[in-house]
Amino acid sequence: MFFHSTPSVVAGGLLLGLAGLLAGGAALAQATGAREWRTPPPGDVQRGAALYQARCTACHAVDANKIGPAHRGVMGRRVGSLKGYSYSAELAQSRLRWTPQTLDAWLEDPEELVAGQRMGFQVDDPQERADLIAWLATLK
Repeated sequence: MFFHSTPSVVAGGLLLGLAGLLAGGAALAQATGAREWRTPPPGDVQRGAALYQARCTACHAVDANKIGPAHRGVMGRRVGSLKGYSYSAELAQSRLRWTPQTLDAWLEDPEELVAGQRMGFQVDDPQERADLIAWLATLK
């Protein structure tokens, strides 16, 4: 069957679809399995440095791979791509890039972001995640 539409019907449908997307982004993301990215709140670099020291250094270092990969230059780097570190296959095959949004999702629940990854730690408090992300962003 062939469907013919006038330009005004097509434009109206596109506008309704766009309005629905804007109004129901979370519902659409849930229905399609797509992730809705949020921007974390502003973070405090000094609190982030203290949190990193207290919570992350058992497994990570800024300039050396430990149980987890080194963090210098993490912002903007492709997920699972640091040379010299052996990532899980799932993380290495990820097409994500570390941004404030992906780091926020990762720190909140790594397994939800990349199923099969190996990090067994999460940060429940959104402000603490933002503080850690602010500090990680300084590691050029």
